[in-house]
Amino acid sequence: MVTFRLRHFIDAHKAITLFVVFALIAAFDRWESYTAWVYLGLHGGYGICWLLKSSIFPDKTWEEPTSFGYGLVVWFSLALYWIAPLIIVINNVVAPAWVVGLSVLVFAQGVFFHFASDMQKHVQLQLRPGKLITDLLFARVRNMNYFGELLIYVSFAFLSLHWAPFVVLGLYVAFVWVPNMTKKEKSLSRYPEFAPYSRRSVLLLPGLY
Repeated sequence: MVTFRLRHFIDAHKAITLFVVFALIAAFDRWESYTAWVYLGLHGGYGICWLLKSSIFPDKTWEEPTSFGYGLVVWFSLALYWIAPLIIVINNVVAPAWVVGLSVLVFAQGVFFHFASDMQKHVQLQLRPGKLITDLLFARVRNMNYFGELLIYVSFAFLSLHWAPFVVLGLYVAFVWVPNMTKKEKSLSRYPEFAPYSRRSVLLLPGLY
């Protein structure tokens, strides 16, 4: 019997995003739209980075077995992120140069924080199993990987010049990320050093929350 894991459905979504955006460009004949091509480069590139991460230093959270039905729910919920490229190609969005530049800048910072913190977590859990991670990228922010992912998706939404992708991102933060972070907080609270660590760090947003 085939064992489905959350990783299979998440990785499948990441893998086809580049091709979905390309298909949208082709379907709406937006070959000259630099906004659409920049979006393809950003979101498609992120998908490739994710697949590399999943292969080299996977997150055990996504290794949980799941049913095929729930896996499809996860896959289709992730497809909501495709609303940004859909808006770009349908409306033939022409993002100002400063918006493109800022989107790329925010995306680059997000990629660093997201993947570097995941790599740190993966290595430290291997070298120091059972030890609370409280240094380097996690010294001041307890969920630096989520902060990086937030920057990545903000850059995608910003490039669309539309409110809808921000709503989708907000729903994900509220109904997926926050519950996951809360679950993690409860798990980490068993460590004696968690209390002082939580007082000198924030949950998600550096300097804010």
